[in-house]
Amino acid sequence: MHKRGAWGTHHISESNLPKGFPQHLRGNVIEEAEKLRKEGFLLKRPGGHDYQWSMIWERKAEIDARVKKYDDVF
Repeated sequence: MHKRGAWGTHHISESNLPKGFPQHLRGNVIEEAEKLRKEGFLLKRPGGHDYQWSMIWERKAEIDARVKKYDDVF
């Protein structure tokens, strides 16, 4: 989501969230997204065919810091 710039009104449908992850991790992506939603980092809205997910702009600095931390590891 971060790489695609899914902030605020830009979003990614739930069926596309697992794309780009290795096969063995795809089953956990929605679960982890729900955890991040409960922590206040992601927003989930109903869409036409699927739920739409985006990152919350007000938490951008924290999200960028987390992404940078994991980019440095990998």
